[in-house]
Amino acid sequence: MYAPDIVDPLVELGPELWPVVEQLPVVGRVFMAAHLALPRPDDPLLLGWHAVNCIREWRGDTHWAVVVAAGLTHPEASILHNALMDYETDWMPTSRGATPEETEVGWAALARKGLAEVDADRRRVLPGGRALRERIEDDTDRLTTLPWELLGEARSRWFAEAFEPPCEALLARVDETAGPNYQPASRIRT
Repeated sequence: MYAPDIVDPLVELGPELWPVVEQLPVVGRVFMAAHLALPRPDDPLLLGWHAVNCIREWRGDTHWAVVVAAGLTHPEASILHNALMDYETDWMPTSRGATPEETEVGWAALARKGLAEVDADRRRVLPGGRALRERIEDDTDRLTTLPWELLGEARSRWFAEAFEPPCEALLARVDETAGPNYQPASRIRT
C-alpha cells in the first residue's frame, strides 16, 4: 500500500459522509447517481472510500455541466485545461482519448470563438481562453461547496488535514508510474 495513512481517516469519516452524500442533488449528475446506486460495502474502509468517491463524482459531474454551459466540447475543454496547466501541446486532449482529428477540430473551434490562435507555424490559447478555463474552475469550486457545508467547517478542515499527506503520497506514486501530468485536478495550477 502506497498511502497507509489514508485508512484510518476513511474508516473514521465514512459514516459521517453518508448523510452528506444522501443530501446531494443527483439531477444531471449521472456518474454520481450511478455510484450512489451501487451497494454500500460492509467493510468500513471501503464504505468510507465509496462515500468519498460519490462526492468526487458529484463534483466531476458538476464540473462537466459548467463546461457544457460554457459551450465547450471535450477536446476544446481539454485544450484550454492543457494551456492552464502549461502541459506540452495537446497532451491533455490526447490523454483524455481525443483523436488527432478531434483535437484539430477543437483547435479550429477555439480559434473561431476567439479563444485560440491557429496558423501554419503554431497554435496557442489566447488570454481569453485561459480566462474562460479559470472561470470554469472557479465556477466549479463555487458550485461544489455543498458537501463541505453539510459536513461542517470543523470536520471539513479535519478531512483536508487528514487526507492531504496520504494524497500527496499517492500523487508522488502517480508521478513515478504515469508521469507528472496525470491527475491534473490534484495539481496546483500555474
